[in-house]
Amino acid sequence: MAAAALNSAARAAMEQLNGEAEAKGLHIWLRTQANAPAQRPWFADFGIAAGGALAEGRVGKNQMKAAPYRWPWRDIGSYLDRIADIARTADVSPIEFADRQQFLLVNPGLGGRLQVASTIRCAVSIYNPGDVAPVHMHAPNASRTILSDNGGYTTIEGERCKAARGDLILTPNGTWHDHGNDGSTPVVWADILDFPLLEFLDCNWIDEEFPGEREGNARAQKPIFGNGHSARLYGQGGILPGFVAHQRGIGHMTSPVFHYRGAAIRAALDALRGEMGDPYEGVWLRFVNPATGAAVFPTLDYAAQLLRSGEATRWKRETANNFYIVLDGEGTTEIAGKRFDWAKNDLFVIPNFLWRRHKNRGPGDAVLYLCSDRPLFEKIGQYRAQGRTADGQEVVQLVA
Repeated sequence: MAAAALNSAARAAMEQLNGEAEAKGLHIWLRTQANAPAQRPWFADFGIAAGGALAEGRVGKNQMKAAPYRWPWRDIGSYLDRIADIARTADVSPIEFADRQQFLLVNPGLGGRLQVASTIRCAVSIYNPGDVAPVHMHAPNASRTILSDNGGYTTIEGERCKAARGDLILTPNGTWHDHGNDGSTPVVWADILDFPLLEFLDCNWIDEEFPGEREGNARAQKPIFGNGHSARLYGQGGILPGFVAHQRGIGHMTSPVFHYRGAAIRAALDALRGEMGDPYEGVWLRFVNPATGAAVFPTLDYAAQLLRSGEATRWKRETANNFYIVLDGEGTTEIAGKRFDWAKNDLFVIPNFLWRRHKNRGPGDAVLYLCSDRPLFEKIGQYRAQGRTADGQEVVQLVA
């Protein structure tokens, strides 16, 4: 039986008590409305348009919902040059007072929060020749996707990773790391972190008191392992070295491999381009922890996907958030019926629950890098995915 509606007199009496409690600064609220989730049951709503609506009243007034959005490189890229000019000519480098020289992406649906989705933050950084970000460790898991030809270096737990465009470098939680540019041209990369999740859990910290020997006066680690160390240990698929510990740093459930080279990623995708691929993803590769086969981080999953010229994926939606970086090519992604055209170095986000499909509009292959919080949703028992048949008419369960 349906619960009896709260009559207006009772509601008014309770609201009066709320006013009294508020005036006394008691920081309590007497419930006068039911919980109202922002999301309708997504798996039962088969329309293409965005589902869910923000609730109203006390329960919902602070709820926010990430919007699908694209950050075009042609619009935002020039700000990196302007930051670099400031850094070159200023008496104090931005690294000195802000730790980084970068801008952060802000999702327009999240009220100014420095995040692209509910659990993901992305910043785009630039390092001039000679710049060094001091050695540190922190609670969030982080990665850098190199967007410039000169990728500079990151030293992680003593392993120096010399990078180039298309490389993916991981700095798992609890690992000491520092970054720098020892080349002659600027370095640009996209930093992706699970920062908002740690912030929400009130478990966010950073440590800059490196206990080991430092190199010079730049507060950088003294490299212990040379470039390519983890690739030498784990580069042979299906074979694990038995003489090393597979945990690096003080974090848990993170990959011991820190450096995935863009040239190797592209070669692997090219070798598979003759395969049928996945109808919802195209030809795609996941980066995994070689010791466990699990995602590289307990909260974030990384992948690379190739869309051949003219290739279009079928509609798909899932409970996870997905953030993309365009490494090569040009195309279109439709999100909840809205079209987003993308090109090289563009970044875009697909919040959870929204239907999406990709299409390569260019004459050559398109390559997208993907970061998803799917591992987090799997761990809390909330990961689900649906797709549509080729004609778009029927919805099928991909992960129930």
